[in-house]
Amino acid sequence: MVSAKQGRCKLGTVVKSNSHCDYVVQLNTGRDVIDPPAIGDYGFGQFVTLETEKQHWAVGIIYNSQLFNPAFLNNGPQLTGIPDPLFTPDLIQETKTLLNVVLVGSLAHQGKHIYGQHGIPRHVVPVNMPVYCMDAKSRHQFHLTADKQPQFRYYGHLLNCGGTFATQLTQQVLTELSDSGLFSDTDQRALQVLCKELAWKNTLGAIG
Repeated sequence: MVSAKQGRCKLGTVVKSNSHCDYVVQLNTGRDVIDPPAIGDYGFGQFVTLETEKQHWAVGIIYNSQLFNPAFLNNGPQLTGIPDPLFTPDLIQETKTLLNVVLVGSLAHQGKHIYGQHGIPRHVVPVNMPVYCMDAKSRHQFHLTADKQPQFRYYGHLLNCGGTFATQLTQQVLTELSDSGLFSDTDQRALQVLCKELAWKNTLGAIG
């Protein structure tokens, strides 16, 4: 069992799902926690883990975001005069940031060795599941097999389930993995070939 570690950045919690491997996370704000996540913690392509202190559920990647503002285009009745401060209720800002996360696998352990299991997780992630930023060490472990060999087996899944920007997302992940130094020799060359192929597809898509 891989448990959540103290001190990591908690982004928010799961509020709904669009499919078995596509989840929506509501980002924590200053009204929810003392130390909310910074802008750089939940960018496009950020790896995250969905887990509690007792159980790890899945590894995902942020592939989209949505801003929810219920006041937008609210054409309700307006006050004609200056409001009386004694009778003006406190207004609560209900804007929310929602993150779309595609699940690409999970973490497992063999003794003290933590490794990745790539693919669609079998179990359904519950609502209100905490979501954390994945640090560099955990990302490295996720891309290793039980035999400590590098792996990248969610390539096709990410292209199919990564939303509107799936090719850009996959290319970004490939580039970051290629620059990480985790892969070498044949594996590194294979990553570079995949990066070039996706870059070419993105270029043709832009031209078309």
